[in-house]
Amino acid sequence: MDIAASLIKLIFGSKADKDRKQIEPYLEKIKAVYPAIEALSNDELRARSEALKKQIADFIAADEARIVELKAKLELAETSLEEKEKVSKEIDETTKRIDEKIEEKLDEILPEAFAIMKDTARRFAQNETVVVTANDFDRDLAAAKDFVTIEGDKAVYANHWMAGGNDVKWDMIHYDVQLFGGVVLHKGKIAEMATGEGKTLVATLPVFLNALAKKGVHLVTVNNYLAKRDSEWMGPMYQFHGLSVACIDDTQPNSDARRKAYMADITFGTNNEYGFDYLRDNMVTYKDNMVQRGHAFAIVDEVDSILIDEARTPLIISGKGEDSSSLYTQVDRFVRTLHKSVVVELEDKVEADEQTDGDYVVDEKHKTCTLTAKGIQKAEEYFKVENLAAAENMTLAHHIDQAIKAYGVMQKDIDYVVKNGEVIIVDEFTGRLMIGRRYNEGLHQAIEAKEGVKIAAESKTLATITFQNYFRMYKKLSGMTGTAKTEATEFTEIYGLNIVTVPTNRPNIRKDYPDAVYKTVNGKYKAVIEQVLECHKNGQPVLVGTVSVEKSETLAKMLQKYTRDFNVLNAKNHEREAEIVAQAGKKGAITIATNMAGRGTDIMLGGNAEFMAKAQMRREHFCENLLDPEKPQDADPNAVELLLTEADGHGDTNDEKILAVRKRFEELYAQYKPAISAEAEEVRKAGGLFIIGTERHESRRIDNQLRGRAGRQGDPGASRFYLSLEDDLMRLFGGDRVSNLMDTLKLDEDTPIENRMITNTLESAQKKLEGRNFEIRKNVLKYDDVMNQQREIIYGQRRKVLDGEDISTEMHNMLRENIDSSCKQFLAGDVKDEWDFGALRRHYQGWLTTDADFHYTVADYDSLSQKGIADLLYDRGMQILQAKEVRYGAPVMRELERICLLKCVDRMWMDHIDNMDQLRQGISLRGYGQKDPVVEYRIEGFDMFDQMVDSIRESSIKMLLTIEVREAGKAPKREQVAKPTGEGYVPGNGAPGAKGAPKGQPVRVIKIGRNDPCPCGSGLKFKKCTCAQYHPTGNNGGEE
Repeated sequence: MDIAASLIKLIFGSKADKDRKQIEPYLEKIKAVYPAIEALSNDELRARSEALKKQIADFIAADEARIVELKAKLELAETSLEEKEKVSKEIDETTKRIDEKIEEKLDEILPEAFAIMKDTARRFAQNETVVVTANDFDRDLAAAKDFVTIEGDKAVYANHWMAGGNDVKWDMIHYDVQLFGGVVLHKGKIAEMATGEGKTLVATLPVFLNALAKKGVHLVTVNNYLAKRDSEWMGPMYQFHGLSVACIDDTQPNSDARRKAYMADITFGTNNEYGFDYLRDNMVTYKDNMVQRGHAFAIVDEVDSILIDEARTPLIISGKGEDSSSLYTQVDRFVRTLHKSVVVELEDKVEADEQTDGDYVVDEKHKTCTLTAKGIQKAEEYFKVENLAAAENMTLAHHIDQAIKAYGVMQKDIDYVVKNGEVIIVDEFTGRLMIGRRYNEGLHQAIEAKEGVKIAAESKTLATITFQNYFRMYKKLSGMTGTAKTEATEFTEIYGLNIVTVPTNRPNIRKDYPDAVYKTVNGKYKAVIEQVLECHKNGQPVLVGTVSVEKSETLAKMLQKYTRDFNVLNAKNHEREAEIVAQAGKKGAITIATNMAGRGTDIMLGGNAEFMAKAQMRREHFCENLLDPEKPQDADPNAVELLLTEADGHGDTNDEKILAVRKRFEELYAQYKPAISAEAEEVRKAGGLFIIGTERHESRRIDNQLRGRAGRQGDPGASRFYLSLEDDLMRLFGGDRVSNLMDTLKLDEDTPIENRMITNTLESAQKKLEGRNFEIRKNVLKYDDVMNQQREIIYGQRRKVLDGEDISTEMHNMLRENIDSSCKQFLAGDVKDEWDFGALRRHYQGWLTTDADFHYTVADYDSLSQKGIADLLYDRGMQILQAKEVRYGAPVMRELERICLLKCVDRMWMDHIDNMDQLRQGISLRGYGQKDPVVEYRIEGFDMFDQMVDSIRESSIKMLLTIEVREAGKAPKREQVAKPTGEGYVPGNGAPGAKGAPKGQPVRVIKIGRNDPCPCGSGLKFKKCTCAQYHPTGNNGGEE
């Protein structure tokens, strides 16, 4: 920290001090009101929460009534277009006033609401049952949930229930620091909380408070397991107070159940489902088919993962495109014949051909692939085309680009795995398999061709939005995570979210050692193994974090030479993720995992008694013997898992097998629990959990998350990163200085440099990289904002149609505007002899004109005017529409207008999405002409949008004038223009390495001589080495 910053902190205090001063008054008020709440009976407690709901409802009742009145006025046929605009504006202003009044009232009742929720948690934790006078909500709940029973006029709430497949007993009461975190979340900020500090419990406070307003609270999780578990785990706390709770991931898209889930006071779900539901809602043809009711307040769990890591990920609903699987196969055969060259980074001002001698070049730093002139010539010869860059060969060039990217950038078992004949994406941060996700733009098909599995048909984009734009629609947004400060600038600039660090309940005593830097990867891995074995010998558990599945397995193979007593957690066995991570804190345990694998699972020192008891039951085949004593090996695996799930359950049952399983579980649990407590003390004495990082990530946040797994709730722990000069971050960002220092000191591969200065230097490099990545993401947002503004206009127009508004006036205006525009085009100028009457006649032939129209002599010119001809056409169009209305009736005519507009809007919008995507692909080239690509994209994008609006206008009115109804008095049904066939996302769209992404400063290109050591670290000369990275075989694109 520099001197100026130190002085500012000394005089004005730190940000943490300021945050604490703002929030502490709320904590004092909560503490002041809590004794009175604690003294209430159960019925009185629930009556207080009902009173709070009424306070809010009464406060906004007049404004709510006014909105109902205004919406009714909008639907009246006699309301003019000008009047409708005034009414719509008043609705918007009144809605905004309601939102402000709700926030005002929520701030006022916050202390009492938080005290109610805290005492509800206390009552459930300290009592086996909580008894209240039953109401209709309780009776309905008892019919669906086992934890509520009705006994006469009483509702009996048990303090245990099923959550995430397990019967859990409520045992949590809010700490003061959790009250602090709850205020942060309610205020629309990010609560940065250390591992084990209870983020899920903290969220109950603002969720309960905001749900009292009955506008809907969305709790967003990173996966559907957490969404379902948390809705079941925390749900009874809200349901006790008459608030409905649902999880959208328990329901099917576009279903009544999904719609009901969104109507609940509190809705849990994954970020993907929320985003896709928004897109689906804007593709429906009837309002009744929509599921979401608005975007009032959302709390995002693991907010850094969703709003930073996946922020630029476009959610895409796609329809069936052209089947070009045979072309992918042909292109794949061609690419296998090419020679690949790998460089650190291409020099900006030097032709690619001068920097490499391959057919295509892979830029490692930006993760791009480019055909060289030699490669282009080979392609033209192979496919027998004269010019690969010609317009007619765009499809072929696109397929080749995707194929070389599949070989040059996308790595098996790192970016994707092949399982059961399918290519499945591996999440970059967690190592989890992202089943159902597909790369877009043909990349997934190119990888399928590379791996020799079935190639799926390409898709056409029907609707798309990024998480950045989706979550910015919420009126209030907040989030929780363990590490957010390193991305503070991005959270503030893009989402308007400030970060507040929530104090820990107990002091953090973890030791973070300086990085140890080795000359080679081999030397680093040897040191890691030595550290692991030393910890293992002393009984200290170790968690080794790697950056990929491949490196986890490499390290595991090396460790096997010394011990087999370890677990490997990666994408290939992610089904056992929670089990393996839960036991990582056992005495002497060794766990190897990708950095973010098992995120969300706390590591308890000494192990987890529940998991140990169930693991022992598996080893004994206890459930198998119960189910089939004669042939336990034939027992149904699903039945075995169901029995194990019931092992730690508390629900009433007479099933003898379940009772036997519970009895055995209790015996084992009683056996392991004391041992675990004793073992936890031994682990603490040994130093707690030791975290070993094997490589620095581009983001400090990921490194901090790995470190944060040790030192939970005041436990001891330690962390250290072991690095080598051959690591990507070191190699790409300034490893030269350290390498020169090592050479000067004549250090071998087994001797490290350990110095805080090197750690600081690395973190500085990470900061620069984070800054660069943020600028790229911000640049992507500039592009996406153009599309988002257009999306809001189109979706707004659709919403008016779906709301059932009378759009006849708008359709008549469209007719007038279209005719005026056409007349200006074809009847331009003052010389009437040059007016193109023939073109005007042909333009409207069949719907407004006939062959007999617009045949004038020179003598007729004096009586002609542009306005007169336009009026003639408009009157003719209005006569056709009025005649139809007489034939079909006003209700059918209004529905026909909606059908025509919806169909044309949807068809034109889908084409526009593709056109905008094509524009974006090539717009970066404008930079060579000293023009800002973003400005050019905005200008051309809105020109294209205006053209689309003109097309919608003409197509809609033409369809309305020519459409006929088969059955009198009955309008045809609305139909979707295209049927969705899948959902996916574009990887790293605009991220570092994506086409068109800005580049960093030029750096040197690696030139490898035949007799130089291979950069892979094998120790062999380049000409002798056979590594896959720098010497790909035929399957990997050829030798360099």
